[in-house]
Amino acid sequence: MRFDAVTCESVAAILPGVIDGNERADRRVRKHVDSCLRCQAELVQYRKLLKALRQLRTEVLEPSPGMLSSILAGLEEAGERGAIRSLLSGHKAAYLGGLAVATAAAGAAGAIIVVTRRRGGTAPARAA
Repeated sequence: MRFDAVTCESVAAILPGVIDGNERADRRVRKHVDSCLRCQAELVQYRKLLKALRQLRTEVLEPSPGMLSSILAGLEEAGERGAIRSLLSGHKAAYLGGLAVATAAAGAAGAIIVVTRRRGGTAPARAA
């Protein structure tokens, strides 16, 4: 039976799997972590990272009030610039294509905001 020495590098390689629950640390690894401040610090960092990731899963971001109008204004401005460029170069098909892309992007942006608001919305207040 051959026993390899447990090093900080070997612990660092298996630590993410242990924290996720996909791997198990044997007795030698646990003993090393118990006595090594470097590995204990790395263990704490992984736990903090997982905690932050779990919080992000439940956090709902509410778009700012002027976000939709700002997106639409930007798309409209980009479409106008494209239209002017197309008219100057005589490519009417490009103008129509640019307008279609801008319209589709505006619709997608509106759909994202509507879905986001529905997820984060609160129930209406009931009259007593």
